[in-house]
Amino acid sequence: MWQGLFLCSSLTLASFGLARLPGLAASGISPLVFALLMGLIAGNLPLSRYQPEVQPGLKFATCWLLRGGIVLFGLSLTVQQVVALGPGVLLLDVVVIISVLLSGYHIGTRLLRLDRETALLTSVGSAICGAAAVLATETTIRSRPAAASMAVATVVLFGTLAMLLYPLLYQFSGMNEGLYGIYIGATVHEVAQVVAAGDAIGPEALANAVIVKLVRVMLLVPFLLLVGQWWLRQQTCEEGAAAGRLVIPWFAFGFMVMVGFNSVVDLPGSLHQALVLTGQVALAMAMAALGFETRLEKLKALVSAPSSSA
Repeated sequence: MWQGLFLCSSLTLASFGLARLPGLAASGISPLVFALLMGLIAGNLPLSRYQPEVQPGLKFATCWLLRGGIVLFGLSLTVQQVVALGPGVLLLDVVVIISVLLSGYHIGTRLLRLDRETALLTSVGSAICGAAAVLATETTIRSRPAAASMAVATVVLFGTLAMLLYPLLYQFSGMNEGLYGIYIGATVHEVAQVVAAGDAIGPEALANAVIVKLVRVMLLVPFLLLVGQWWLRQQTCEEGAAAGRLVIPWFAFGFMVMVGFNSVVDLPGSLHQALVLTGQVALAMAMAALGFETRLEKLKALVSAPSSSA
């Protein structure tokens, strides 16, 4: 197992180094993105196809490290932050998530002729919290690594475009700084992208954007429970009564426990930062493993293959 974990660790270390380079740090691109890209490049090298000894470590990263990273991600949110903006923000986030999920899934499967897994994962990443939501949903529905890689790449591309364009469009929006911050938090994909876009507007926009975004992150838990039941019913209808059983995302409950813990326990700053960083490293290692297991020919097949629901 250690060979695969060493590979993931090396790719993760390199991705954090790239994300901190002066020219790239200002872009707001998460180390998770670099980990996926580096894993994708390494996994498609000719020699990488003949290294079965790395597979146990890769599977450990995409399973247990991924779930542990999602749990520690809960330390980025408190209940007090959610309550501070009132029920209107929660309602706004629910409406945004539902509308993006429904429209994204139907446009993806019926107009763009994507397979159902890729359409769902891309919609989830756009609606909730980017790569972390894609990975959590990929674990719940047990999708193919290629579908998750395609979804992450799409979410990162359009999230980055939004991060760059939103500050430029602010002067034409007619909104005040605080309201535009709520708009940013409700529509931009990744947390890092929200921070970058809100900071470019001003402190009030940044504060509102981050809190609204973190409420969207919290809604990942009920979404995983609902999508798991829906996906099981879809599989059962297509493959028969023995298609499988519901995958309960226990890590999602761990995420909620950490949110509650972070709300009532004031950890020392250094310990809190260390735990958050540990979660980011675990997620980055999972992304590196996911990219390493994705073959470019499979990505091409996802784009060219007709949708199963079309």
